[in-house]
Amino acid sequence: MDIGYARTSTIEQEAGFEAQLRELERCGCEKVFKEQVSSVAQRAQLEAAIEFARVGDTFVVTKLDRLARSITDLLQTLRRLELKKVEVKILNLGLDTRTPTGKLILTVLGGIAQFEREMMLERQREGIAKAKKENKYKGRKPIAEEKRAAILRLADEGTTKAAIAKQLNLGQATVYRELANARALSTECAAAQ
Repeated sequence: MDIGYARTSTIEQEAGFEAQLRELERCGCEKVFKEQVSSVAQRAQLEAAIEFARVGDTFVVTKLDRLARSITDLLQTLRRLELKKVEVKILNLGLDTRTPTGKLILTVLGGIAQFEREMMLERQREGIAKAKKENKYKGRKPIAEEKRAAILRLADEGTTKAAIAKQLNLGQATVYRELANARALSTECAAAQ
């Protein structure tokens, strides 16, 4: 069975998400796991997809960066799939781990992808430092107080973080950050009493 996995970092990347889903369907994936979450966050659907995979299945992603955030993460994911005797296909690269060459190229490309990401983050930090020096850096735009209150209310009602983000048209990272800030503030207040 071909098992597809689609991921975007934010719900704002809807076009890219839909394109991944179409491509996975077009290549014959019988089961597709999908999520809109940062690669550094807990990826529940990736875990579910790996758990679902069985001997002889093929795990399919459209691009390498949809699967892993670093070479270490890639190698761990590939190892988990290998132990289950599940092959991996990266569609945009035409890579298939059924061959030794495919495995080698995938490992090399994973290292290059990690290097590229680290270089991008370094350039971003340099840009922020320059903007701060020139008093042009404004930082993250704060969310409106009514949205902050809505996040807390929905969380108290038991709504999932993903559902809160979707309902309020926010990124999941924003929801996680606001809830963490509220917890920290609550802890500080309790300690002060």
